[in-house]
Amino acid sequence: MAILVNEKKLRDFVEKVFLTYNISKEEAFVCSDNLVMADMRGIHSHGVARLKRYVDSIAQGLIFPLKKPSVVLETPNSATIDGNAGLGQIVGYHSTKIAIEKAKKTGIGIVTVRNSNHYGIAGYYANMMLEEKLLGISMTNSAPLVVPTFGKEMMLGTNPISLAAPTKRNRPFFLDMATSVVPRGKLEVYNREGKTMPEGWCVEEKGKVCTDPAKVLHNMSNRIGGGILPLGGEGELFSGYKGYGLAFMVDILCGVLSGGAYADLVYGEGKEGKGEPPNVGHFFMALKIENFVDFDTFTAKMDDFIDRIKKSAKAEGQERIYIHGEKEYEKIEKYRKEGIPLQEKVYEALQGIAQERKVDFHLQ
Repeated sequence: MAILVNEKKLRDFVEKVFLTYNISKEEAFVCSDNLVMADMRGIHSHGVARLKRYVDSIAQGLIFPLKKPSVVLETPNSATIDGNAGLGQIVGYHSTKIAIEKAKKTGIGIVTVRNSNHYGIAGYYANMMLEEKLLGISMTNSAPLVVPTFGKEMMLGTNPISLAAPTKRNRPFFLDMATSVVPRGKLEVYNREGKTMPEGWCVEEKGKVCTDPAKVLHNMSNRIGGGILPLGGEGELFSGYKGYGLAFMVDILCGVLSGGAYADLVYGEGKEGKGEPPNVGHFFMALKIENFVDFDTFTAKMDDFIDRIKKSAKAEGQERIYIHGEKEYEKIEKYRKEGIPLQEKVYEALQGIAQERKVDFHLQ
């Protein structure tokens, strides 16, 4: 059963939790806004359900909230950033601002990041670029949860990709997708709800399809074998190798190009098997549209593109063709009116964090 909470009250609560770590109000807002934006878009696997993960990681010395990102290498249109194991949302925010500034000056801004942490939803940063009338691209590598095609060992992250493009009349095009069939959070949602997963999402320790989320999550946590499948699913029949290739591409841009970690080196074990900062890598690219085509021409063509897709023939029994981001924008409108639905276990976890960090808890 879901508990409906108020958007502003939820954002304020999460912000207050982050403020207990003595970061600035601007940075606490960014961390909170990132998580609540995920819930508002219906991406509950990356919303406030993740807050406990950050609180625990700070306590374990895996995230250092007061450490700021630093520039390692810079040119007029690019930069390499060391996240210094800080909060991923703060690293992502400051890195995206650099990409935006460079794009406005030179036409393109590319920033690659190493030694960061989980940065929330990739779309948050693409949206930052979109709001500046830029074409925005955001990617990140992540903990190895995905098995390569024909493999049974987790070697790649869910490695999401986001691209946001402005329009004139329609809602912006807003792609935010994992390169795996599903993110780990989706398995956790199914496990919390006691549901069986569809075939083709995951494999067990022998590399065979498994529909039990509890079993797969147990195997993943204990590195027994198995994991999530790449986009396309098992083997080659439905082109799982394409999702595998996309995940590989993200790791090249985020991990190899930044001089950071990639594949199973992300979230690697430290000395004596003790955890160490995960060395997550990110990639941001902002493009100034006017350096390629007049802005009004671009947005008019985007509208025409979207209209053509939406007006095309529907499959039998279907009433609508959706554009990427459209369902999410509609969820925002719905949740603003009705409240954000949180699972009971997530709500209870937030209550526990409120007690631990001594923060008032009033979300309704």
